[in-house]
Amino acid sequence: MSYETSTSPAHSTQWNLVSRPSGEPTSANVEKVTIELPALAEGEVRVANKFLSVDPYMRGRMNEGRSYVPPFPLGEAMTGAAVGHVVESRTEALAVGDTVQHQFGWRDVAQGPASAFRPAPRIPGVPLSLYLSVLGITGITAWVGLTQIAKIREGDVVFVSGAAGGVGTMVGQIARLKGASRVIGSAGSPEKVALLTEKYGFDAAFNYKDGDVIGQLEKAAPDGVDVYFDNVGGEHLEAALNSMNDGGRIAVCGAISAYNSSGEEKGVRFLGNIVTRGLTITGFTMTNYGHFAPQFAVDMTTWLTEGRIVFDETIVNGIDHAFDAFTGMMRGDNIGKMIVKV
Repeated sequence: MSYETSTSPAHSTQWNLVSRPSGEPTSANVEKVTIELPALAEGEVRVANKFLSVDPYMRGRMNEGRSYVPPFPLGEAMTGAAVGHVVESRTEALAVGDTVQHQFGWRDVAQGPASAFRPAPRIPGVPLSLYLSVLGITGITAWVGLTQIAKIREGDVVFVSGAAGGVGTMVGQIARLKGASRVIGSAGSPEKVALLTEKYGFDAAFNYKDGDVIGQLEKAAPDGVDVYFDNVGGEHLEAALNSMNDGGRIAVCGAISAYNSSGEEKGVRFLGNIVTRGLTITGFTMTNYGHFAPQFAVDMTTWLTEGRIVFDETIVNGIDHAFDAFTGMMRGDNIGKMIVKV
């Protein structure tokens, strides 16, 4: 057997979870450490990460208890999506210099069996970081939520909460590409609201921090809503239930408004409309929909190369600032996808 090797750092800086947060995570819950990496075993590769993803679902993994993915173990490095280059290889499956995607984020150097790393073919003119956003988890989450969960139809009125984030900006654009008649978004600042209509093609947008989410949505969607893509939960879900048309579909992707809550969750009004209007509400995680990746890749690659998708990224520089990027994302500091550049 032959394989390629290259001299590379034998250390990795990583972020460990050291205690379970109560409410908003703080620096006391995490620790940045540098570890010495063992020599590669047969069939393994070492990867220098270029970009790391921080995402809302990671907050749930900091808690103990049952969820769709196991909680982060205490005292160990947290994980998440990342993209980088192979710097050492003991397998014919991947060569030094190959670009790969994987789930060993929250560190600057990763290593493991070649099977844990997927090649990331380079697309001319497309930034590598897009494998963590438009071409990655945020893009496919938006695509699956609209096409497979909400089953979007031509002419639908679509409402997206958290619309200026990584997933939300993709939802609005994909809805338009799939024939929506009107796309409405909510965001948390006047600047984000303007961005939705001026750059991302939303027909209407409003600032939920102005209050009266129910009234603002009614004004933006005078003919009601057919599809609601929920990233926020709480008051936004309540407003959507109030405005849904008969036979409306709700794809529940997240509920970031409650992720840092340390008390009891508040109830949601208008649940009776589920019955009287024949609504469908379906929660989903990408754990069960990965098999749609090839179909999504065809759509998104085509849209990107044709210039029909625009995007923003909020880039935080340095592995030392990964936790700052995460907490900033949870506060809504980002426009588009929040990414750490290693």
